[in-house]
This record gives sequence, C-alpha cells and structure tokens, in this order.
Amino acid sequence: MSIETRVDIKQKFIDIYRENIKDIKNGSPEFMNDIRDQAIDKFGVVGIPDKKNENYKYTDLKKEFDNGYKMYLSPKNIHFDIDDIFTCDVPNLNTRVILLLNGWYYDRENLIHELPGGAIIGSFQKAAELYPELVQKHYAKYADLEEGAVAMNTAFSKDGVFMYVPKGVVVEKPIQIINILMDEEEGFTQHRNLFILDENSQASVVICDHTLSRPNFLTNSVTEIFVGKNAVLDYSRMQNEHNGSKQVSHLYINQERDSRVNTNTVSLHGGLIRNNVNVLLNGEGCENNTLGLYLTDKGQHIDNYVFMDHAYPNCTSNQLFKGVLDDFATGAFNGKVLVRKDAQKTMAFQANNNILLTDDADINTKPQLEIYADDVKCSHGATVGQLDEDALFYLRARGIREKEAKLLLMYAFAHDVIQKIQIPALQERIQDLVDKRLRGELSRCNACQMHCC
Repeated sequence: MSIETRVDIKQKFIDIYRENIKDIKNGSPEFMNDIRDQAIDKFGVVGIPDKKNENYKYTDLKKEFDNGYKMYLSPKNIHFDIDDIFTCDVPNLNTRVILLLNGWYYDRENLIHELPGGAIIGSFQKAAELYPELVQKHYAKYADLEEGAVAMNTAFSKDGVFMYVPKGVVVEKPIQIINILMDEEEGFTQHRNLFILDENSQASVVICDHTLSRPNFLTNSVTEIFVGKNAVLDYSRMQNEHNGSKQVSHLYINQERDSRVNTNTVSLHGGLIRNNVNVLLNGEGCENNTLGLYLTDKGQHIDNYVFMDHAYPNCTSNQLFKGVLDDFATGAFNGKVLVRKDAQKTMAFQANNNILLTDDADINTKPQLEIYADDVKCSHGATVGQLDEDALFYLRARGIREKEAKLLLMYAFAHDVIQKIQIPALQERIQDLVDKRLRGELSRCNACQMHCC
C-alpha cells in the first residue's frame, strides 16, 4: 500500500495519520500505538524544524518534506535477486547480512534469527510482537520527541532492524544492515532500529545506505541504542546514495557504566544528508569515540549535528569530523559537549576540520563546549582552509605531478578518520572508495548495476 503526501506539511501529515490509523496501528502492540498517539500530538506542536531552529540553521528540512512522494505504510511487493543487481562495497567482509527494502525487513519468511549464545537479530515489527516486554523497556526511551522529524518517525514507522545481545555474549560476526531504496516512483521511507546490548556483551554493526533506482527518495530514520554496563559496540555507517536521495538520520546512544562505543560515519554520496547523533554517557567510566568523514561536490549538502552529554564523572569522549568540499557543495557541523555539574574528571575533545577545493564550496562550523564542572580536561576547535601550499610544493619538488600531489594530501587528511574503523576489511574497502571518490571516479553507487544518474 502507498499513498501520496500533500503540500501543507504539518497538518497534511497529521491528516495522513488519522486517515490511515488502522493500517498504521495494525500489527503493533498496544504500548507502541499509545506512543504513536503521543508522538503525532507532539508533532502537531513542534512540526518539521526549519531554519529558525538554531540546530537546523543551515539545512531546510521543510523544503525536503514538502513533496509529493509516496509514503509506504506496508511493504511494497517488489521481488528481485539481490545478487543480480547489487554487490556489496565490502566484498571480503565476513558478516551476517540483513536487508531493508524501502524501510521494511526484506526476508518476510524469516523475520527473526537467533544467533549462537541467544542473541537475536531481525525485523523490528516482529520483535515487538514476540518480545514486547524487552522492546517496551527501551523503545522511545532515548529518542527525543521534541525533535519534529523524530516525532513523525515514531508516529508512522512500523519496521526496521532489531538486535538484542544478552549478558556476556559476544557476537563474533559483524551485523551488516543494507538499506536499499528501490522503486519506479518517488518514495518517502521511515524505519526504526532498536539495538540492545546487555552488560559485558559485544557486537559490531555495519550500515550501508544505497539507492538502486533512478527516482528521488527521502528517508527519515531513527535508531536507538542501549549499551549496558561494560558492553562494547562498534558502529560503522557508509552513506553512498545518488544525488536524488535525501536522508535525515537520528542516532540515539545510551551508555551505561564502563561501556565503550565507537561510531564512524563515512558520507561518500547523497543529495542531502543530515546526521543527528545524540550520546548520553549515563554512568562512570564510559568511553565514546564519534567520528565522521564527508566528501561532497556538485551542489550536495551535508550537515552533521552531535550532542555529547557527560552526565557522570570519569568519562571520555572524542569527536573528530573531517570534510572535503568541492564544486559548490555546502556543509555544516554543529557539535556540542555538555559537561554536567557532577561530571568531574571528564575528558572531552572535539574537532572539525574542512578543506574547500573551490571558492564556491561553503562550510559552516560551530563546535561548542558547555561545562558546569571544574575538574575537567576539554577542548574544541574547527578549521576551514585549502590544501597546504607548502606541502604541495614539497611533493611537486620531488617529481610528483600536481594532481597526484593534491590527491595524496587529501587522502592523508581523510586517513585520520579511516584508520579508526575497527573492522580491517571494511577499513581497507573504504580506503579504496575514498580514493576513488577523491579522484572523481565514484560518481554514483558503484555497487549498483543499474547505472542510475
């Protein structure tokens, strides 16, 4: 089933919800449907954020949501052989692959998989049916309904990926989630992911975003992650969609005492990308490393927002975001570190570095510290500039052609982020993709055999 969204954003989405409330609530447990009603009421108050919202000063989401795209309230009947049209960008990556098609779990015959040790991976919709107490304990507990796009997702989303790792279990193989957008018409998809890691557990998640057909798409996704005491999560994301794709993603991470989380987002391609990352260090001894690399050109827009909340003492966080912008591309970085009054012995570091290759490329950057404790070590900074002329001269003086010298400098600039990727096969493949992107050879999803524009 699919329906068309209409023009007047806030009221029209509310009308869509009311007109299709039976389909939206069908198959969902009562507690989730109660939260849907709360979310649509909140959406009616806050709406879609516009440039008047300080956090969205450089990204106009209202324009993106004001469209005639189809919204999927049930999975569309699209059948294909994934091996015929798609090859993973990380061919040597030994993972357990999960496929989402237009926001819906693709394998409708096997919606839940139990892994060795009792870990669970599968459809979020099915998990809410089979494990309602577990889902209810964490669902909508970390995501902020004051954020309009999150409230909309909470009201409308029905499926996505669910992962549960029990106490003391180590998931040996990384979980690879491939988000595929594919249809003959323009589509608006909203999916919801929930990952739960109990204490002393470990897991790695790799998310790959791809568009496999020509039409324009809009994605509004929410991922909530609970990382229990002394648990470890490695989370990598590769965004590689065509220029007609617009993506708004919301990542909420709740870390308990002594947990460790690494997140790394590499944005290679996409017409508009807005990444929201919210981290709560909710216990002593937490460590969080949040990194990002974005390579944009030809009018693409990338906006990264990070909020790091140090709520307890003796925690460490590191933020490093690097960008290379070319050909009238635009971007923004808005990072905030909050150190609460009792969060003594905090160490928090934040940096955003950018290279502009042309005069018409533009980046707005705003690193921020808000500190209420007095025994802390914190720093923040941002740089915007061009390639180092002295370094370029040094390389050319040693016989390296100008084009290759520039590529070497850009690759060295990006390497600080790439080298922090924890999975060797993924790190190696992203090194290759970044090299191609910087050379201008990755003009579309190179994994796709359909050759979309």
